[in-house]
Amino acid sequence: FYMNEFQTNLVPFPRLHFMTSSYSPLTQTGKDVSDNSVWELLDTAFMSKNFNVKYSDFDATEDKYMAISVNFRGAVTSKEANSNIQKLKKNQKVSFVEWMPTGFKVGLNKVTCAKVDDDVMKHSKRTCAMIGNNVAVNRVFVDRLSKKYDMMYSQRA
Repeated sequence: FYMNEFQTNLVPFPRLHFMTSSYSPLTQTGKDVSDNSVWELLDTAFMSKNFNVKYSDFDATEDKYMAISVNFRGAVTSKEANSNIQKLKKNQKVSFVEWMPTGFKVGLNKVTCAKVDDDVMKHSKRTCAMIGNNVAVNRVFVDRLSKKYDMMYSQRA
């Protein structure tokens, strides 16, 4: 797939284009972990502590998504992916803005990720990459960047 597809499918308006992402499983080499189920991959990918953006107070109910793309690699069927996505919604692990309730795009690739010699990450037969357009990213700008700018401005830096 092309990266431009994410822009088209996940961004409803040009100014709403800051993404939250995660990857599952993240297991270091040497740890003995059984193969993860599709549910374990999704559950781990949607834990805020595993996001690639730090949210100190992420709330799955309040911090709504506009769209989500989940891309699986390895032995994952569309039935497994769709049923576990429904389970995510049912267990209120994700919530969508009212004006865009459908939300999910699923990508399936039967080829597993490449195994690399001397890699610090343990090779896995199934993986999940999540990219979501979430309103919580607003706090990153307000809480961090704006406060730092205001502080520098007040000191005439």
